[in-house]
Amino acid sequence: MSMSSTFQQILRYCLVGGVNTLIDVLVLNALLWRFPTHNVQFLVVENSLAYASGAVSSFCLNKYWTFQRMQRPTRREAGRFLLSVALEIVSSNGLLWLAGMALSPLMANVTVWGNASKLLAVAANAMLSYLLMRFWIFASGSSNRRALRAPIPTAVSGPTRNVPSRLKKAGPGVKENITRAGLSVILPAYNEEAVIARTVADVLDALPTWTSDFEVIVVNDGSQDATAALLEGIAAAHRQVTVLHHVVNQGYGAALVTGFKASTKDLVFFMDSDGQFAIRDLERFFPLLQEYDAVLGYRLNRQDTWMRKLNAWGWKVLVGMVLGVHVRDIDCAFKLYPGTFLREQRLETRGAMINAEILSKFTRAGLTYTQIGVRHLPRKEGRATGAKPAVILRALRELFFSAWKWHHDKG
Repeated sequence: MSMSSTFQQILRYCLVGGVNTLIDVLVLNALLWRFPTHNVQFLVVENSLAYASGAVSSFCLNKYWTFQRMQRPTRREAGRFLLSVALEIVSSNGLLWLAGMALSPLMANVTVWGNASKLLAVAANAMLSYLLMRFWIFASGSSNRRALRAPIPTAVSGPTRNVPSRLKKAGPGVKENITRAGLSVILPAYNEEAVIARTVADVLDALPTWTSDFEVIVVNDGSQDATAALLEGIAAAHRQVTVLHHVVNQGYGAALVTGFKASTKDLVFFMDSDGQFAIRDLERFFPLLQEYDAVLGYRLNRQDTWMRKLNAWGWKVLVGMVLGVHVRDIDCAFKLYPGTFLREQRLETRGAMINAEILSKFTRAGLTYTQIGVRHLPRKEGRATGAKPAVILRALRELFFSAWKWHHDKG
């Protein structure tokens, strides 16, 4: 792991630790208020209860966010975590005992004395907890993460204003007719002149290896750069590619809905066009359609800033609370759905809320889905727009308004 990645991981761990410490300290204060004491032994008991109260939060946040182990919790992880919590409680109580004995003569106020002792113990115990999690509890997932980082085809750096030569003719497929169903691929694009040609090239290279019945629909959502011109050039050279234009930027959801309405095939797959997904990961989705109606991707080792990851985690929790939709990565733009559902469903949201709306209505229709991890690549060109305040506010407005409306309509 590089120094930069280690620093980001430690920063995430510190943020999670702040949340868990807040829970820990609040519980301890509640116990001190309810059962005031100057007895060190009783303080140790209260501290143990307070420390244990943050354990579940610590496990979940550190597993899925700090160390990004996206597989389901294993018994070994849970067992190691419980052992580490027991070890940390012993360590915390030992440090608390020493700090309490040292500070007791200096502080008459019970609350001040207890909190001062507690904070000293927390600070000393933090490094022990981090080392245990990184090198023991969640170490088992490291080999999987390394295997998923590559091989990634080498990409041409810098803005691409000409159609790559490999767009001119797709090579012969190695595997033919993995699926007999027709496939529509929807690519929403907004100011992606630097990567859009390369993204479409990758899609056109991959699709003939799986099916002979496919179409690629690229929705230019009011781009202000050369995206539109590049797409028109690609469409002119390839009959499978259709380009649709929004005169002004209408939002991510609006771009997807436009693509859904224009699709004609049995299956509809959508993916961001920013070059952060590997289209060939889609090959693993098709066999799962024998048992499920849809397959949803979730990002492994997500290559985004910690702020975007924090926003995504908060949004996922909020969507789960408001709509009852619980998936690993609600906004992962790598999903395969039945085309009939997307074309016939009346989708109402036009911003970042679209994924939550689709899945909410999909499950209410009694349809099934499964989830599978996909690679998430560093963004080499262009700028992400999903974390802009205007986008976030629009998503929140759509979430609460839609939840109220759907509840009212159902009632």
